[in-house]
Amino acid sequence: MLKSSKEIFEILSKGAFISVNSTDELNRKYYDLIEDDLDAYREYYEGVGFILESGNGYFYFSRTEQKVSMGEKLSRFCDWIDRLDFLKTFNSSFESGYVFTKSKILERISCDLELKEKAPKLYSDKKSHEEIVDKLIDDLSKMGFIEVENEVDGSFRVTAAFHYLEEMVNCLNVVEGADALPE
Repeated sequence: MLKSSKEIFEILSKGAFISVNSTDELNRKYYDLIEDDLDAYREYYEGVGFILESGNGYFYFSRTEQKVSMGEKLSRFCDWIDRLDFLKTFNSSFESGYVFTKSKILERISCDLELKEKAPKLYSDKKSHEEIVDKLIDDLSKMGFIEVENEVDGSFRVTAAFHYLEEMVNCLNVVEGADALPE
């Protein structure tokens, strides 16, 4: 039996990531366990219908999707593109290892017209900038893209899993002036 396979499954099956630079010592331990025996973990999880994927300092699960759910997946991905755009507008250095606070984001929204315009588009059901930033931080945390670094000052660190978003966006090939995708 592979070490901590149940605990690793519980994290990854929820759509979260395990990152090399996690602030959580246990997550870093899980990362090392997977990295040390990647083929065995891949084979093990494949047996229960999950594909263990690796990226630049992170692991996650993927599954073969039916076309019906691919549309839903694409819609969710578009939401993440907007979030990534917002975060890179907030600070172009927003990447693995970057440390930030909620108050810093709110401060920048208050004095940056571009951020002020982008914020409401992230979550149409949220009214205030604080609600939007709270929801964004919650979503980033749930996915494992950020983790609390210091509870006292309310700082968060961006994990290596954030590369996943950046890599997915970099895979997009946008053709300027194109009206529609070929059928």
